[in-house]
Amino acid sequence: MTPNNRIRWIAKPAVWVLCLAPLGVLVWRIVNQDLTANPAEFMNRYLGEWALRILWLALAVTPLRIITSWNQAIRFRRLLGLFAFFYVTLHVSSYVVADQCFDWLAIWNDIIKRTYITLGMGALVILVALALTSWGAMVKRLGGKNWIRLHRGVYIAGVCAAIHFIMMRKGFQIEPLIYAGILAALLATRLGPILKKRQAQKLRT
Repeated sequence: MTPNNRIRWIAKPAVWVLCLAPLGVLVWRIVNQDLTANPAEFMNRYLGEWALRILWLALAVTPLRIITSWNQAIRFRRLLGLFAFFYVTLHVSSYVVADQCFDWLAIWNDIIKRTYITLGMGALVILVALALTSWGAMVKRLGGKNWIRLHRGVYIAGVCAAIHFIMMRKGFQIEPLIYAGILAALLATRLGPILKKRQAQKLRT
């Protein structure tokens, strides 16, 4: 079996199974009425944390390729990004449906008054734009350079999501800081080569 076939028929289906497993666990807990004393809060946090984890995995693809020179890793980036968007959508939907019961005025007031929700919704808007333009045909429509600029917005979405997580967990808590530290390491690994390339271009001009 060729490397391409291994990725297509083994690795990618495995990613599908692994990414859907957390949702399967949540469904199992819902069926068994095992959602703690506050089901709405549990579902919202559970889905939000898995959205972060999978988004971080998507952001780790390029650093992994840079460090290991495994160019095939790039073939998992879109799939992981779309799964991250899927869990973000479920996270926001649980807030709208289970927490706010479609009270759009209350939701709007939360977006305006609560900074962490403002940041979370900002991350959602960016990820919606990236999901809608993730297909190959959109690269041609937008142009390669414009497409790349747009999709660098994922870093802004990641920063917004990390701050959202820190602010949501009121008081000093280690877990959100660990997530933020991982994101900082991923961004440093990704942005390092970009800054070096720009510096080299300046020296040549």
